[in-house]
Amino acid sequence: MGLFGFGRKKHAEEEAKEKDKETDIDIVDESSDSDDADKSAAEPRADRQPTADGERGEDQGPWDVDDDNIPDYDDYLDIGSLYLPFLQGIEMRLKGNRQTNQILGATITWGDSSLELEAFAAPKSFGLWDDVRSDLMDANHDAKEQDGTFGKELILPVTVGKKVLKTRIVGVDGPRWMLRGVFSGPAATDPDSEEKKTLDKYFSDVVVERGEEPLAPRDLIPMHPPIGPAERAKQAAAEGKIEEGEDSGESQAAEIPGKPKGPLSKTLETETQTTLRRGPLFSEVR
Repeated sequence: MGLFGFGRKKHAEEEAKEKDKETDIDIVDESSDSDDADKSAAEPRADRQPTADGERGEDQGPWDVDDDNIPDYDDYLDIGSLYLPFLQGIEMRLKGNRQTNQILGATITWGDSSLELEAFAAPKSFGLWDDVRSDLMDANHDAKEQDGTFGKELILPVTVGKKVLKTRIVGVDGPRWMLRGVFSGPAATDPDSEEKKTLDKYFSDVVVERGEEPLAPRDLIPMHPPIGPAERAKQAAAEGKIEEGEDSGESQAAEIPGKPKGPLSKTLETETQTTLRRGPLFSEVR
C-alpha cells in the first residue's frame, strides 16, 4: 500500500490539493465543512475496461482495498465503504436519512443515465448476489435475468409516478461484501450507448472497503461524509507525525468523521431505506 495507507501513491500532496480545486463534479452535501473535498474532476481511466466474463479479478473490478492489483485510488473520493473515482461531467448525489443522520448511498448521474451504489456485508464463505437475485425475481415477477458485463444481471421495471422505467440491477461479490449497482436511463436499456459503457466502467473502477466492524450479512456497510484527496493526504501526514512522536495537533483536525454531527443539509435526499431483506431492494426516496 502507498504512503496514504489506502493505495499506491502516484501524486504528491500538492497535486492532490490542485485536483480538489476543480469543480466539475457537484456533490450535494452542504453538511461537509470543506467544499473542495466535495467537488473535483479527473479524466476517466483508460487503462482498465470491463469485460463480459462477469469475474472480479485481475482485469476487472469493482476492487477490494486488499487486492494485489488494485488501481491507484489516491485521488478517489472517500465516503467510507466506497472509494469513488472522479469523472468529468458527472453529478454525484449523496443520500441520507434525516432521522438517523446516516449517509446511505451515492447516486452517479451521467447524461440521461444514473447509477446508484451501495455496499453490503456478506458472509466469509460465500457471496450474496445469487441469493439476492433469486429473491428479487421471486418478489418481482416482471424481473428478467440476462447475461451482462458483470455476469448475471436483472432487468426490472419500476413505476415512477405514472411512468414505468426499466432498471438494470448488477451485483458483484467481493471478500465479505457485495456491491450493488442500479442503472437507469440508456445505461439500463441501450447496450450500445456511450452512457452504458461509461457507467459500466465507472462501476468497475469503484474500490470497496469492508472494514473490520462486525456486521450481519446484508447489512449496509457504514458510510461517512465525503473526504477528498487533499484531506486524506493531510490526515496521512498527521498520522505519520503521531507514529514518529511528533504530534503537532493536526491529528484531531484530520480525523475522519463517522457521521454528521448535526441534521443533514436540506439539499440531501431523505430516504426510507428498503434493506436487502425486504422485497425489491430499492431505495425509496420521499
